[in-house]
Amino acid sequence: MSDHYLNDEHLDQIDFTSRSFEPGEYEYCTFTNCNFAEVDLTGTTFVDCEFRNCNLSNANLSSCAFRTVRFTDCKLLGLRWDTCNKFGFDVSFAACQLNHSSFFQMIMKKTSITNCSLEGVDFAETDLSEAKITECNLLNATFDATLLERADLRGSVHLQIDPDVNRIRGMRVSKSALAGLLGKYQIQVDED
Repeated sequence: MSDHYLNDEHLDQIDFTSRSFEPGEYEYCTFTNCNFAEVDLTGTTFVDCEFRNCNLSNANLSSCAFRTVRFTDCKLLGLRWDTCNKFGFDVSFAACQLNHSSFFQMIMKKTSITNCSLEGVDFAETDLSEAKITECNLLNATFDATLLERADLRGSVHLQIDPDVNRIRGMRVSKSALAGLLGKYQIQVDED
């Protein structure tokens, strides 16, 4: 890894698909309207950073460290978060597109994911205890041996979670999501 270090910088409207990205450590940096699509971010460390209206779709996140990193209005399609450095992994997402990404076996306790598209996302064996996944689209998202205890999924739609293979004690969902928890039992939930 490079010795490149940036602290408290604001990077705006940089297209890293045409300009080389310098791997290294970025602390307290803000990225706004930047394009990282398919860029190799291997080994880069982001600490207390924020990404706003950026595109990181299909970027290589191998051994990348994300420590207290916020993503807002970002396009994050097809990302393998499960290849990141797991030490101190702490991210939050607001109004992002995370379709077809993988969080397989990640520890995401108390993570906040609000108003995001999570179509086809893999949450298998992920620790989402006390996470807030609210107002999200979970169409075809995979929950298998997922820890969802005390997680808040209120307002999220297209929820399909099997209570027999996931730990859901204390999980909160909207009344409209009950069918997604009872689907395998062929129970119909009618509005009164």
